[in-house]
Amino acid sequence: MKLHTAAILLLFWLGIFTVHTVKGSASSQPMRKFRCVNLSTNRLNIQNLVSYERQQVPTDAIMFITVRGIRICVPADQKWVQTAIKRIDERRAAKRK
Repeated sequence: MKLHTAAILLLFWLGIFTVHTVKGSASSQPMRKFRCVNLSTNRLNIQNLVSYERQQVPTDAIMFITVRGIRICVPADQKWVQTAIKRIDERRAAKRK
């Protein structure tokens, strides 16, 4: 009976140790939740954009984030995209001052 109880206790502690180890290693590495796969060909209103993220894999793109939190991917090589990035950076710099 004592051996049975010791075995159950050992399995219990191994289970807790395994869950804790897996949880710690998974949360220690940042994971991107969104990837640009499809790119929009429409020009966006720069006033509605609050942020952006650069992405090079699987395609060279910029993911714009709108005021409402919508994420829209566009090709990075378009001139209006570079203008939008510049405006967003200027707004960020103005807020810091």
